Amino acid sequence: MTVLARLTRHPLALGGLVGLLVVVLVVLAAPWLGLPDPDATAPARRLLPPFSDGHPLGTDALGRDLLARLVWGTRVSLAVGAVATLIAATIGSLIGLLAGFAHGRTDTVLMRGIDTVMAFPYILLALAIVAVLGPGLLNALVAIAIVNVPFFARNIRGIVLGLSRREFVDAARLAGMSPPRVMFTEVLPNVLPVIVVTMSTTFGWMILETAGLSFLGLGAQPPQADLGSMLGEGRKVMFNAPHVTVVPGLMIFALVMAVNLLGDGLRDLLDPRLRAGEPVRPTSRTTVRRDATNPVHGAGPDPSAADAPSAPVLAPESEAPLTGRAGPVARLLDVQALRTEFHIGGRVMHAVNGVDWHLSAGECLGLVGESGSGKSVSALSLMGLVPSPPGVITGGRALLHEEDLLSAHAKRLRALRGARVAHVFQDPLATLHPLFTVGAQLVEAVRAHERIPRSQARARAVALLEQVRLPNARARLDAYPHELSGGMRQRVGIAMALAHDIELLIADEPTTALDVTVQAQVLALLHDLRRERGLAMLFITHDFGVVSAICDRVAVMYAGRIVETGPADAVMRAPAHPYTAALIDCVPVLGGGRRVGDPIAGQPPPTDALPPGCAFAPRCPRVQPQCTRSVSLVDLEPGRRVACNFPLEAAGKRSPRAGAAHG
Repeated sequence: MTVLARLTRHPLALGGLVGLLVVVLVVLAAPWLGLPDPDATAPARRLLPPFSDGHPLGTDALGRDLLARLVWGTRVSLAVGAVATLIAATIGSLIGLLAGFAHGRTDTVLMRGIDTVMAFPYILLALAIVAVLGPGLLNALVAIAIVNVPFFARNIRGIVLGLSRREFVDAARLAGMSPPRVMFTEVLPNVLPVIVVTMSTTFGWMILETAGLSFLGLGAQPPQADLGSMLGEGRKVMFNAPHVTVVPGLMIFALVMAVNLLGDGLRDLLDPRLRAGEPVRPTSRTTVRRDATNPVHGAGPDPSAADAPSAPVLAPESEAPLTGRAGPVARLLDVQALRTEFHIGGRVMHAVNGVDWHLSAGECLGLVGESGSGKSVSALSLMGLVPSPPGVITGGRALLHEEDLLSAHAKRLRALRGARVAHVFQDPLATLHPLFTVGAQLVEAVRAHERIPRSQARARAVALLEQVRLPNARARLDAYPHELSGGMRQRVGIAMALAHDIELLIADEPTTALDVTVQAQVLALLHDLRRERGLAMLFITHDFGVVSAICDRVAVMYAGRIVETGPADAVMRAPAHPYTAALIDCVPVLGGGRRVGDPIAGQPPPTDALPPGCAFAPRCPRVQPQCTRSVSLVDLEPGRRVACNFPLEAAGKRSPRAGAAHG
C-alpha cells in the first residue's frame, strides 16, 4: 500500500497535507498571479474593508493591498521556517548522533553545551541573539535555528543511546566497519523517521517564532512583509480596522494547524506498528464485529467472508462424551468457529479462519503449528488481547462455563483476566517491567483482584516463588528482571499467572527461548502445577516433542485453520494429515544416529490470499486435483478428526519417525 494511500485513511493528516500544499502552491505562483505590488502605498485607499473593489481582503494603514502582502508575506514566513528547521535538524541531529554513539567524554562535552543553551528560556535567548546580531530577517532565522538545536540534539541522543547497544550494531563492528560508517549506515537510518517527524512538528514552531520576532520589529524590516510584521502593523488599528490583524492571524493559525496535523500523520506512516493508517491507537480490548450470518459450532462456512476461501471447520468432538476417573468431565472452555482478522490498509489478513477446540478441567491441549499459523492470535482472541486496530474478531464464540467471552463487556474481561484465565508468554524479559522489582510486580498481580495489605501480598509473593521452585525466593523479591536468568524470569512469569485461583492457563511457547535443561525443568513444573491445581492448560508450541511430554490432546493449525485434532498419543503414533506427519518428522530423535531432517518444502500461503480447498495443497507431496478445489472433513475414530481428502490413516501409512519421536 502506497504512502499516499495510507495517508488517505488519516483524514486529519490528509486535510493538513492538502491545506499546506494549497498554500505552498499559491505562494510559489505569486509572481504569476497578477497581484498588486505588496509594497506600493496609497494613502487615499487606506484601511479599505474586505471585498472592496480591486482589494478582496482590503488594505492596511498605508493603503497597501492585504491579499498581495499576505501571499508574499506567507512566502517569506514559509521560507524562513523551512530553512531554520533544516539547519536546526541537521546540526542538532549530528550532535545527538555523535553524543549518543561516542559516549564518554565526547558525550559529556557536547551535552553540557546543549544543557547550557537550554538553561535560557528559548524566546529570551532568541531575542538576545538578534540583539547582538542586529534586527533583520536573516539574523532572526539564525537565532531561531540556534535555539531549536537542543531540541533535536536531546531527542536524537536518547534514541541513539539505546540503538548503539543493540546486537545489529555489534554485528556491524564485528564485520570490521569503522565507527563513522557504523554510525551513518547502521544507526542513522533507524533515527531518520524520528528526525522527519520532529522536523514536521518543529516547522510550525519555527513559523510562530519567526512571526513573534517580526511582531516585535526584530525580524522582517519595512517595507518587506511577513506574517509577523503584518500582525505588528495591524496592532495599531486593531479596533477600527480589525481585518488588518485578523487576516495574517488566520493564516498563521491555518499554517501551524496544517503542519501539526501532517506531522501527526507522518508519525503514524513512519511507525511500522501504526502503518494501518488508522487515526486511533489500540483499544483495551479487541474489536468484535460479528455478523448474524457468521457461523458458530455446526453452522458451516461463513457466508459473510466473501474474500475468504471456504474450508472445513473442525467442530469439537461432541459425539464422544468426556470421561474421567470420577465420571463425565464438563467442558471448561468451548471455542466455536472463531474468526480473527487484521485489517491493514485495504488488505484483510485472515489470521484465524474458523477454528473449533475445547478444554476440560485438568486437561492440557497442545496447539501446534508453524510460526504464523494463528496459534497465538487464537489464544489472545479469547480474552480480547489482540490489538485493535488492526485486529477484529469477525465470527464465532468462546464459551467459558457457557459465558461467551467475545460478548463480555470490557469491565467483565478485566475481572476475568488474571483471576480466572492467565497467560504465560514466550519472552519474560519483554513481559516483565524492567524498572520494577520482581516483588513489586508480584504484589501488583496479587492486589489486582484482591484488596489486601501489601505485607500480606508480599508474603503471598514469596509463597508463589517457592511454589514455582525459584531458589532463595525471599531474596529474589528485590531483584530486577535483568538480574535473573531466562529460566528464573520464566518462573516469575508463571508465578504471576498463578497469583489467583485460575481455571485456565494459556502458555504461549514458554520454553522456546530457554536451553534444553531449563526447558525440561519448566515443562515439568507446568505439568506438576496442572496436576496439583487441576488447571486446564492451553499449551502453544511448534514442537511435537513438547506435546508428547505434557499434552493430553493436540490440535494442529495451518494457515489459520485446524487441520487435525485428537489424543496426543494417537496423533504422535499415527498422524493422519501430511502436515502433521511432516512436523513430527522434524522432531530430533535421541539415539537415532545421524540423519538429515526433512524440512517442509515451500512456505505457508499469505493469509490475505488463501487458496481454495486445502491450504497445504501447494506444499503437500500427496496432493491431488481435488485438494485444490475442496477439502473433506474425515472422522477417523471418536475424538479424532482430520481435514484431508486422502489422510495417511486411510492409506494405511504411518510417519516413519512418529513412533521414535513419541518414545
